[in-house]
Amino acid sequence: MASSMLSLASASASASPSLSLHDNLKGRVKLGSVNFISCLPDKTSSSAKAKPSGRISMTVGVNVSRFEGIAMAPPDPILGVSEAFRADTNEKKLNLGVGAYRTEELQPYVLKVVKKAENLMLERGENKEYLPIEGLAAFNKATAELLLGADNPVMKEGRIATVQGLSGTGSLRLASALIERYFPGAKVLISSPTWGNHKNIFNDARVPWSEYRYYDPKTVGLDFEGMVADVKAAPEGSFILLHGCAHNPTGIDPTPEQWEKIADVIQEKNHIPFFDVAYQGFASGSLDQDAASVRLFAARGMEILVAQSYSKNLGLYAERIGAINVVCSSADAAARVKSQLKRLARPMYSNPPVHGARIVANVVGDPALFGEWKAEMELMAGRIKNVRQKLYDSLMAKDKSGKDWSFILKQIGMFSFTGLNKAQSENMTNKWHVYMTKDGRISLAGLSLAKCEYLADAIIDSYHNVS
Repeated sequence: MASSMLSLASASASASPSLSLHDNLKGRVKLGSVNFISCLPDKTSSSAKAKPSGRISMTVGVNVSRFEGIAMAPPDPILGVSEAFRADTNEKKLNLGVGAYRTEELQPYVLKVVKKAENLMLERGENKEYLPIEGLAAFNKATAELLLGADNPVMKEGRIATVQGLSGTGSLRLASALIERYFPGAKVLISSPTWGNHKNIFNDARVPWSEYRYYDPKTVGLDFEGMVADVKAAPEGSFILLHGCAHNPTGIDPTPEQWEKIADVIQEKNHIPFFDVAYQGFASGSLDQDAASVRLFAARGMEILVAQSYSKNLGLYAERIGAINVVCSSADAAARVKSQLKRLARPMYSNPPVHGARIVANVVGDPALFGEWKAEMELMAGRIKNVRQKLYDSLMAKDKSGKDWSFILKQIGMFSFTGLNKAQSENMTNKWHVYMTKDGRISLAGLSLAKCEYLADAIIDSYHNVS
């Protein structure tokens, strides 16, 4: 409670003597929320006997929020795009900001196999009791096997600690807490650029980070030499954050040969690989192909961290279902790591939700449903590939400058890094009503074949006419 002294003029002589102080002040002073503490002279003081001066001194207590020092936070750079899109009334508008799969009609899509898995849950009458801290056992087994393969020696030897997390974000956050507590001072290296939330996660976990070169604007491709040099220069024992497949935001992945060299450098420097796997099966349409990078490192006997998400490949965006896996050198180490992950999770959120975990466990655990899921993933990945090809064809047909747009075809997954700068990206939105992040990233999952030519016109105009 803050207090201030206000000196207020008394009522004018023409005012009715029957008016109260409140009536006289009404309309003159905006008091807001106040507490009247004193508005009369002290009768014990000599001034009480003096002739009235015509002025009244009173103390007013003004309620001030304890949260006055909290500033308005800026809008999220990705989720804010959707808010702006919804406010736009132009019929040609396109939302290419948020990475969520859409049908050819640009509508959200619930996988058929997910609906079947949910029907199974209803038929079984499964309850809503709390899960253990580590999550649903059937889910943890299924997700680790999807990641590494059921016959992987890591699985057979029990050298993996798997804990169900709150999708990819929550799994990354749990891993960050583990790093902060048990590897004090260790730095995480992240690609430049990377998914916007990576920095937020490490900052909030108080884990220091720096960037390694990744994107080459000259080629709109991978700066492989710069990446290797920066990983080599990092302090020994650093955590190297790698995108398992379909790099976000660029869509640029290392080749299998480059992955081998990256593993060489990480082993040489005694670094710890830390994978973010958000698109397994959704990038290429193959679960095994999209997990090849992680399996390469595991086959070398390296200890690794892997965060997983099922938002994209099963369309479970709102279910917040994922996992953090730690591959260790022994089963004993894995058991100890798992115990500490559970200890960290307990005060964060106590235990994870069950619905999404049961969907994954049902789909992966049933051969028929598993086959249907793989077929649907291939269809989704195939639609994005078709849109990518159509966009490239439209750009090449419309742009007579001779610019090479082939980088679009070399990228993979739901995103494409267009190479547009901030001013050009803003032109895409302000003039063409194409909503995207300011780094030039577009989500091809939000594009239809029918809209490719319109998008090509917007990109060509922005690229050539905005400096």
